[in-house]
Amino acid sequence: MNYTAFNFDKNRIDLDDKTVLVTGGTGSFGKEFIRAALANNEMRRCIVFSRDEQKHYDMSQEFPPKPGEPIRYFIGDVRDVDRLELAMRGVDYVVHAAAMKHVPAAEYNPFECVQTNIHGAENIVKAALRTGVKKVLALSTDKAANPINLYGATKLASDKIFVAANNIAGQDGCRFAVVRYGNVIGSRGSVIPFFRKLISEGASDLPITDERMTRFWITLRQGVNFVLSSMEMMKGREIFVPKIPSMKIVDVAKTMAPELPMRNVGIRPGEKLHEVMISEDDSRTTVELEDRYVILPANSDRVMTEYLEAGAKPVVTDFRYASDTNTAWLSGEDLTAMMETL
Repeated sequence: MNYTAFNFDKNRIDLDDKTVLVTGGTGSFGKEFIRAALANNEMRRCIVFSRDEQKHYDMSQEFPPKPGEPIRYFIGDVRDVDRLELAMRGVDYVVHAAAMKHVPAAEYNPFECVQTNIHGAENIVKAALRTGVKKVLALSTDKAANPINLYGATKLASDKIFVAANNIAGQDGCRFAVVRYGNVIGSRGSVIPFFRKLISEGASDLPITDERMTRFWITLRQGVNFVLSSMEMMKGREIFVPKIPSMKIVDVAKTMAPELPMRNVGIRPGEKLHEVMISEDDSRTTVELEDRYVILPANSDRVMTEYLEAGAKPVVTDFRYASDTNTAWLSGEDLTAMMETL
C-alpha cells in the first residue's frame, strides 16, 4: 500500500472569513492545524487557546501576530468556563484538542485528568452554547473504545458529552461531533521520537513492550485533513473514525534501526496489546464511507437516514475495527516516507 492513499485532503471545510478557536492550540496537532488553516484560507481570526505561556511565546515566534494578520494568542484553561466564554465570542468553529493524555500521568493524577478531560469537555459545551458557536469538533483517541486506563475512560466520557450536547443545543443550535484516530507519528509521546532520541544517543538496543503489539498510525497532516473534512460533513452527534493503516511496534523498530537488537520490557500498566477504534457494540450504529467510518448514537435515526441516503453503508454484524485485524498495513518504506514529512 501507499500511505498517501490516506491523505483525507478532499472536501475540507472552507474557513474563508471565519473565526476558528483551537483549544490546546500550542500542541503538536494545534500547530499543524493552524499552519494548514492559515495557509489555505483567508480567515477572519484564528485563536490559539492554551494555558502554557511559554508555548504561546515560542509559537508566536513561528506565527507572529502582525497587524492585519488573523492569528490571536489567548492564554486560558479549559477548566475555566468563564475564560472560555470570553475567548469564544464571535467564534464560528471550535476544534477541541486540549487534553491530559499521558497514560501514566493520568493514572497517578486521576483528579487532574478528570478535571481537564471531562469537566473541560463540559465547559466547552457550555461556552459554545452560550456564545453562539456554529460547530465544535473534539479530538478523541483510540483508547476511548473499550478503555482499560483512566485516560481512555475520561475520553470516552468526553465523547459522550459532545454527542449528547446536540440534544441540549436543539435543532438549529451548535453542532457537536468527535473524531477518533490512532497514534500520531511525530507527536509528543509517540514511540517514534522516543526511538529517535535513543538512536541519536547511541543506544545499544531498543525497548519493546511486546513483540505482538500493533498500533494504528497517522501523520499530523493526515490528522488535520481528517478534522477539516469531518468538520465539513458533520451533521452533529457523529464520531468519525478514519481508515488508516496498522503496523507492529517491532516493525517500527526494525525500520528505524535495523542493526539494533530489541529488548522486551513488558506492557506498561493501562496499555493494550492492540488498539480498537470501533467495538462490536458500536458497530450496530456504524456506517462506512470510502475513507472513514461514522459511529452514530442509538437514537439517531434521522442522521443515520441522511448518511445512508448519501451513499454510506452499514457495517457488517459484529464488525470490529482493531489494529491487529486491520486490512491496511504499513511497510517499512511507507513508514520512512511518513517520517520524512515530519
